[in-house]
Amino acid sequence: MDNSGLSVLIILAIIGFLWFLPILVIISSRKTTGSEKLAWVLAVIFISWFAWIFYLLLAPLKKK
Repeated sequence: MDNSGLSVLIILAIIGFLWFLPILVIISSRKTTGSEKLAWVLAVIFISWFAWIFYLLLAPLKKK
């Protein structure tokens, strides 16, 4: 593999990590549990980073 191929691989790895970062934050968070956490993760996967911003602002939806 030449140098340009390695550069492309590194860039793709960084983009993949940045895409996966909100999911990791939600999974490791203690703000929500159970089905609410699953709903937030699915929202991030299907709606995008906007759902993560809403998670940071609104979660948890129900008070304990």
